[in-house]
Amino acid sequence: MQKHASQPFPRLVGDIGGTNIRFAVITAAGSAPAQIRSFACSSFPGPEAAIRHYLLCEGLQCPPVAAFGIATPLEGDAVRMTNHAWAFSIEALRLALGFEHLVFINDFTALALALPRLHGADLEQIGGGTPQPGAPLALLGAGTGLGVSGLIPCGGGWQPLACEGGHVSLAAGSAREAAIIAVLAARFGHVSAERALSGPGIAALHDAIRQFEGAPPCALDSREISARALAASCPHCIEALELFCALLGSVAGDLALTLGARGGVYVGGGIVPALGDYFGHSSFRARFEAKGRFSAYLAAIPTYVIRAPYAALSGVGEALDRAP
Repeated sequence: MQKHASQPFPRLVGDIGGTNIRFAVITAAGSAPAQIRSFACSSFPGPEAAIRHYLLCEGLQCPPVAAFGIATPLEGDAVRMTNHAWAFSIEALRLALGFEHLVFINDFTALALALPRLHGADLEQIGGGTPQPGAPLALLGAGTGLGVSGLIPCGGGWQPLACEGGHVSLAAGSAREAAIIAVLAARFGHVSAERALSGPGIAALHDAIRQFEGAPPCALDSREISARALAASCPHCIEALELFCALLGSVAGDLALTLGARGGVYVGGGIVPALGDYFGHSSFRARFEAKGRFSAYLAAIPTYVIRAPYAALSGVGEALDRAP
């Protein structure tokens, strides 16, 4: 899909995750998103109230066009979020706010569209060599859920992927991992990658490890588990965070093989960037490459942590240029 650049300015753009919603305004072609604000989704009954609150906070009139990335599959007019309670009609939202044009895309499709714009301090390379020009790019990221997307070369540009790769079945890399996944399966049934590789997933891994070890339950959220692991103050938290990084590496390697992503694999979401230097020293990269006969193939592929906190907003703006 190529650019049309037919939509007027200013433009309202947003990134709706399972926990937070971020807004910005793009005032001209080529301009970076400005007046960025973030709010908790739980503070509002739906996106209309959140949008009105943002416009009021910024003293803005409602722009004529808007686009949003949202953390859920999209098909037709009805939207029901996977990891949040919001459910709404896109057309009803457009009419309620008076938009001439309103576009919704998957949040990781939006982030994928931003990848070619990321440079320098926006990215931290962890392992691998030089990206192959013109090759596909892969993207995944853990937050409230596990987002997956990519960019495929198409003519003179890129075609983003709208997919739900976070819900593939999670594979173990050792007997202990298989035993921990079996504990998760007894609790949840199907164990997807997202069941372990997300904020709730880290908590589920911690619970499963404690159960497997015969330790009493200890309800902790992902932030507390990560904090205790980084402080080396709790062995179960340490194992949960290390297992998270290792399994993320395995899933990232699978994605790189599936897409032939010799242009690089990008890791976004809220969890990994918050781990700082720990992630680069974790098992992520070793597990990324641990694919038997294709280890050398993967060793050449660079992996990057996305350090730009609002990159998806630029991708959402790109989506408006591509809209029919």
